[in-house]
Amino acid sequence: MKVEQIYTGCLAQGAYYIESNGEVAIIDPLREISSYLEKAEKANARIKYVLETHFHADFVSGHVDLAKATGAQIVFGPNAQPTFEAHIAADGEELKLGNVTIKVLHTPGHTMESTTYLLLDENGKETAIFSGDTLFIGDVGRPDLAVKSDLTEEQLAAHLYDSLRNKIMTLPDDVIVYPAHGAGSACGKNMSKETTDLLGNQKKVNYALRADMTKEEFVKEVTDGLLPPPGYFPMNVKMNREGYANIADVLTQGQQAWSPEAFEAAVNETGALVLDTRKPETFAAGFIPNAINIGIDGNFAPWVGALIPDVQQPILFIADEGREEEVVTRLARVGYDNTLGYLQGGFEAWQVAGKEVDTIRSISAATFAADYAKDNSIKVVDVRKPGEYQAEHVETAQHAPLDYLNDHLAELPKEEAMYIHCAGGYRSMIAASILKARGFDNVINVEGGFKAIADTDVPRTAYVCPSTLK
Repeated sequence: MKVEQIYTGCLAQGAYYIESNGEVAIIDPLREISSYLEKAEKANARIKYVLETHFHADFVSGHVDLAKATGAQIVFGPNAQPTFEAHIAADGEELKLGNVTIKVLHTPGHTMESTTYLLLDENGKETAIFSGDTLFIGDVGRPDLAVKSDLTEEQLAAHLYDSLRNKIMTLPDDVIVYPAHGAGSACGKNMSKETTDLLGNQKKVNYALRADMTKEEFVKEVTDGLLPPPGYFPMNVKMNREGYANIADVLTQGQQAWSPEAFEAAVNETGALVLDTRKPETFAAGFIPNAINIGIDGNFAPWVGALIPDVQQPILFIADEGREEEVVTRLARVGYDNTLGYLQGGFEAWQVAGKEVDTIRSISAATFAADYAKDNSIKVVDVRKPGEYQAEHVETAQHAPLDYLNDHLAELPKEEAMYIHCAGGYRSMIAASILKARGFDNVINVEGGFKAIADTDVPRTAYVCPSTLK
């Protein structure tokens, strides 16, 4: 028996490859399926099952394409109602895979179709659970993401409490927990950076698995402090439930190369959003006017999903040479299939063609501190998340979280200089580019973000440990 976790850091997502005696099951695969096909072919094995723990909201799964490519059976747990052919397994049903068995444990709460798969080895020993978004390392799934549910988040949380106590916590302590996500995912509140653990240890350290916790306490703690989910989540659920375009077709369309003249014309004709995926500091030095910067080397896909509300939005992009396929792939992972192509030759070709360019002033934390010392009434905008801001911030800073920047535009001055910062510089450049595109011409990015500012003498609020904040 072989169990492999295939972890994708930019999505904080874990897919799983299970192999026994020539047969393979893939759990929660990513949309690009080539790696799974290659693993199975190398092992001279057949992919028999594609197991889905639930209808994912934060990424588009590869279940449909993988089943078409291999003839594997797609499996969901009870209550799932996909529009394509799939096996809807019963609670307690056992699926044979080579010499091992996968038992279906219906664990509603995150969503009503949420299912955990229990792996029994060749001797029938309970070995591992693939818990999807039901149980994470250090956390449990959010109960507010179920699309088209008639239940409140409190009612879903109550279901989750029962699922954990009756289906998962009764398992042996030496069972390995393999979750669908780790730290950085929006599907939980406080996930660990670890991507696997023993169930026994989680019973000791996971706040949601406390033995003396009542259902009422659980519901209160699990629903407390939930931020609104990203706007693209419902569309990803829809695609996972109803199917989607073939990834090969999406990649072909998205990798069309456009000359500067054709690129400009295509933007004007289609109303496409210009997405610049280069590093923040490179973008600041020169970019196409109205382009939005979301760097490919950061949490690219989640920020695209948070800031571009329509997954059907036409997109034309700028990328570093050789990374064009990566950009299209990572957009498709979160359902953005309407990528029309990229600027051939990159931004340098745009400059050579004599096209208009724009810049964003970017300064060091030391320069910011000097400006602040001269005039502490300068406009400082902090685009970090609420918990980061509440823990410690520049005394006079206005809070405008990047996720909801558009909601704060009316509060920001168009003529006055604005000093924008985040934690390290990635998010602040995204914010600065959005503001520039909205007509805020005097934005100044603070390089290094709050981490660098904290090393200066700029007055800050007293530090409050994030774990004490609600």
